[in-house]
Amino acid sequence: MADVFSKAKRSEIMSRIRDRDTGIEKTIFSYLRKKKIYFQKHYSKVTGKPDIALPAKKIAVFINGDFWHGYRFRKWGNRIPKKYWKKKIETNMVRDKKNYSLLKKAGWRLLKVWGHEIIEHPEKACRKIESFLRRKMV
Repeated sequence: MADVFSKAKRSEIMSRIRDRDTGIEKTIFSYLRKKKIYFQKHYSKVTGKPDIALPAKKIAVFINGDFWHGYRFRKWGNRIPKKYWKKKIETNMVRDKKNYSLLKKAGWRLLKVWGHEIIEHPEKACRKIESFLRRKMV
């Protein structure tokens, strides 16, 4: 199936898709700041660049967009519009799994939160992340 947009228009549309400081991330960041929780955002000193990190405690939170990170990907079936997207999402999923494994082996505790969780129940998602960040190391 041919793209309904010209190459230039598609490029413009795709350039507007943010990989950081998205609306759902801003919701969480704002909540955590109000709760006076200090954190590093998009922490680039470890693999995977966690969206939220407490490096001293080795705690990381990943806020994953449902489409880009393949939420229920196997159930999508043939509804993925192009082979390119299927390959892109599968690559993202493999990369995520590898990054999570490397972080865990390095002693990091991880929490993954899906975008739809934040959109559907923002207060609940915020409290879940806050609770995870405040938990004492075991």
